[in-house]
Amino acid sequence: MTASNFVWPHGKRVAVVVSVLGETWSPGKSPSYFPRTSPLKQGHVDLAGINWSQFGGNEGIWRITRTLDDLGIKGTYFCNGRLAELYPDALKQIAKSGHDIAGHGYYQDELLTYMTPDEERATIKKTLDLLGNVSGTRPRGWVTPIYGWTEHTNDFLVQENVLWCCDMLDGSVPKRRETKSGPIMLLPWSDFVDNRVLRASPRNFLDVYKDTFDYLYTHEPMGFINLGFHGHFGGRPLMTAMLRQVLQYFQGFPDVWLARHGEIAQWMIDAKVEEPSYAKRFFA
Repeated sequence: MTASNFVWPHGKRVAVVVSVLGETWSPGKSPSYFPRTSPLKQGHVDLAGINWSQFGGNEGIWRITRTLDDLGIKGTYFCNGRLAELYPDALKQIAKSGHDIAGHGYYQDELLTYMTPDEERATIKKTLDLLGNVSGTRPRGWVTPIYGWTEHTNDFLVQENVLWCCDMLDGSVPKRRETKSGPIMLLPWSDFVDNRVLRASPRNFLDVYKDTFDYLYTHEPMGFINLGFHGHFGGRPLMTAMLRQVLQYFQGFPDVWLARHGEIAQWMIDAKVEEPSYAKRFFA
């Protein structure tokens, strides 16, 4: 299939994937920000920040999973490897509910970009092994914490039998990339996730995604939306309420493909879609 006649299966106008992030931090560390507006002085362990970050594994992931299950939508959970050790029951429930699990580094604050190639390769393998051992299925998807990938990451992922990853910021629809070890499908990440709005109005999340969807649905056939949501941010009731409304809005349109990332990647491989650039899609 050429890019100029690229369409989603059965003529669907917009494809939507739900990305849920299950993140953990190394001992004594916490997210770089949260709703507290007064940062602690340097050198002090932020006990409140650490406690706040644990909401995802304790409750948030469970609430998001229950919401997706209730709506009949299958998502993809991007999990740090440490999550499998700290919250194995949550990971098992994700798999039991039929959602996909993808890798997301071992710790959220342990960045691939600062590692040697051997350290990076070992971290990727350890993460995928841990998640697979607990969930029962070794992940075939990945996204690198804070976009901190290296020139080796895609190649190492292919070596670990990863089919697709979301380390892509230079386009708005998925595309295929070659590595020294073989091809990998790249899926765009979201530019607007739940942590953008928690300090302001959670309703901004609903407004942004409704407006984006309306634009793509009306003006750009083959549109793609990656809905990003964190367990420790979005799993709180005030944000999950917005997620439910957004997804119910999408479900009101018959020609929307609500899919898992792996389904998108596999369909593109089977349909031989390699790089549907914007220029080819609309100016060919």
